[in-house]
Amino acid sequence: MMHKNSKSDSYAAAGVDITAGYRAVELMKQHIARTMVNGKSEDIGGFGGLFELDMTDITKPVLVSGTDGVGTKLKMAFLMDKHDTVGIDCVAMCVNDIICCGAKPLFFLDYIACGKNYPEKIAEIVSGIAEGCVQSGCELIGGETAEMPGFYSEDEYDLAGFSVGVVDKAKVLDKTKVKEGDVIIGLASSGVHSNGFSLVRKVFDVENVDLKAPVEALGGASLGETLLTPTKIYVKSMLELFKAVEVKAVSHITGGGFYENIPRSIPDGFCAKIDKASVKVLPIFKLLAETGNIPEHDMFNTFNMGVGMSVVVSKEDAEKAVEVLKAAGEDAYVIGEIIKSDEKVIIC
Repeated sequence: MMHKNSKSDSYAAAGVDITAGYRAVELMKQHIARTMVNGKSEDIGGFGGLFELDMTDITKPVLVSGTDGVGTKLKMAFLMDKHDTVGIDCVAMCVNDIICCGAKPLFFLDYIACGKNYPEKIAEIVSGIAEGCVQSGCELIGGETAEMPGFYSEDEYDLAGFSVGVVDKAKVLDKTKVKEGDVIIGLASSGVHSNGFSLVRKVFDVENVDLKAPVEALGGASLGETLLTPTKIYVKSMLELFKAVEVKAVSHITGGGFYENIPRSIPDGFCAKIDKASVKVLPIFKLLAETGNIPEHDMFNTFNMGVGMSVVVSKEDAEKAVEVLKAAGEDAYVIGEIIKSDEKVIIC
């Protein structure tokens, strides 16, 4: 709660309204409360976020951290004046990385920098962050909102976040277990996610088209709503998979697409051979390629193409892995196999 004497006319004259910041904190508490398991929402606004670590079934805890932002996808939120989903993207980009190590995300902190603090808009952004935390089972324990007039325009902001997870040392994923004949399973994405938007914006000339008009190639959905579709969060389904089978490697398909991300979980001397025909390419990627005349290699080297995460398991565990993922709500299917080769990725 704002102290009655907490007001600075001089600071306000410079473009910073500290009372708006206090108002934003009050508005966001209702959203933060949804994410709390061990903490209390009224603690938000202090100098540090507290989290009580549950050590049940953990012998040697290893902390895993991840940080990222939403990138130029935020431009779509500005153009659509829709700010309640980019927070999901921010959380997803962090927690999906953490799960690639076999770790469970524990908590999340956000950083919002804006030209002008509109409390209702800030609360709308935080509502999405809270939703992302709920989807990933982690707590939103704190954050920072910085009003920076003259640095950002009044209607724009930047959004970044930071998350920490934990895994027992014995359960950290070990890519050295990957061997020839292992199967690669793809988990469907929800769309473009939060990568490649500098190219997306250029191809579609988003500032000069009607983003709300229905597009036949997108099944009648608008370009704006399709591009703003939040990044899929895979945490809960992957945690179920870890319980069911031995997972050897996981890749979060972000910027750099297949060619840059899958090799990060494949040991030297082995290659991910992807069956191109098996990949369920989403309509938005087909429209992107056609509109921008983008070569197929560049598409697979920039976007997720409909596969937001890949998982490597032994051939004998593949069928069960797909079943577990589908039962957890994922559209999961085999997209390739591991072969011996110095080429990290082959798409054919």
